[in-house]
Parts: sequence; C-alpha cells; structure tokens
Amino acid sequence: MTAQALVYVVEDDAAVARLVVDTLREFGFAVERFAEGGAALRRLQAAQPDVCIIDLGLPDMDGIELVRRVRLLGGAGVLILSGRDHPVDRVMGLELGGDDYVVKPFDARELVARVRSILRRRGEAGPARRRAAFAGWTLDCAANLLRAADGTEHVVGLAEAQVLRVLLERPHQILTREQLLGMRDLAPTDRSIDVRISRLRRRIEPDPAHPRIIKTVYGAGYLFAADVQWS
Repeated sequence: MTAQALVYVVEDDAAVARLVVDTLREFGFAVERFAEGGAALRRLQAAQPDVCIIDLGLPDMDGIELVRRVRLLGGAGVLILSGRDHPVDRVMGLELGGDDYVVKPFDARELVARVRSILRRRGEAGPARRRAAFAGWTLDCAANLLRAADGTEHVVGLAEAQVLRVLLERPHQILTREQLLGMRDLAPTDRSIDVRISRLRRRIEPDPAHPRIIKTVYGAGYLFAADVQWS
C-alpha cells in the first residue's frame, strides 16, 4: 500500500520536517517537502499526492486555509500537525477539513500509522467507480465526489466519505458510533464521529439544524433515513 503512496509534507521547521520525511521514506513512501503553503499549492496544480501532512503554523499563510484549498484542488487525505493540544483545537481541525490531527511533539512511527490509516480508508471504496443516489444527491465512492441535483460538485474528505459510505450501505438502520468509525471500544469522550456527522449534514441536509436524512437516535447512534440506489 505504501510503496507507491505519495505524501506532501508542508512544514517550515527543518528539524521536524527532516524527522517526518526520513521516517516516511524509511517505510516506503514517496515524499516531497515544502517549507511554505504557497509552494505546496503550486506543486498541487501539477501532481496530486495521496496524503498531505500540514503544519498549521506556516510562515506565509494560515495552515487551515491551506487545508481548505487542498480539499478544493483534489481528493488528497489531510493530516494536520499542530502544537495545540486542547480538545477544542482538535475538533476545529477536523471540522475544517482534516482527516486526522496529530499534536507536537509526536512519535514518528505513530505518524506513519496515522498516514496508513488515511490511505486505508481512501482505498476502501475499491477500484470500481460505484455510485450511490439518495435524496437528490449522488456519491461517487471512488472519487469521494458528491453531486447535487443541480450538478454542483463537492469533494468530500476521506473521514466524511468513510462514514457516509457506511450509512449508505445500511440505510434505515441504527448504527452505533463504533460501527460508523469501524472501531471497537471507542472512548466515551471521542467526539470525532459527531464532527464528521455535522460536516455531512451541512453538505446534504436542507436544514442542518433539523436533519431529516441523517437522524440522531439518542443513546444509540445515527440512522440514515433516505432510500439509496446503487449503480
């Protein structure tokens, strides 16, 4: 899986960047490093990576803005690096487009595991370009692309696409947080699924404050209340 995976590392701290790049290459990744967000964006116009590792504290632009623009330019996974470890900052990072959030200082091998996890979720859709139609929307599972009834297209983050795919495969069923994340023994304080559901609702619900497609079943989980047609 990692031998052909390309990772962009956007980090201005030379020592941190060297640690990340050397470790990723040790585990078989192809890596390109950028000290500024602008340089990474210019490179993205020519070649799309599989994953971008983005430091939020960049010298030329806000890291969150870079995350947003990476999302607009393609379907690369995004792993956010940050020195901020407050839960609010983690939730904000995920809310604004990150697939994962790693706090500095970090263990380099754990970072590799997080990158692999993003790649694994990215590959779960498989090579076939399966499409699911629901409530006026169409999801292209291979490209993580949502298309509205009017033709407007939205690239969905890998973490959101993973949850949406699980919901689409089991409509009209109550699914637990653990089922939606594909994890066991999820910590009660882990709010990552709530963040992803919130992001999905803002995309597909006519009124996200009063959702009719992705419903909350209090004390149990979530239920996808629309019919789904696969092709």
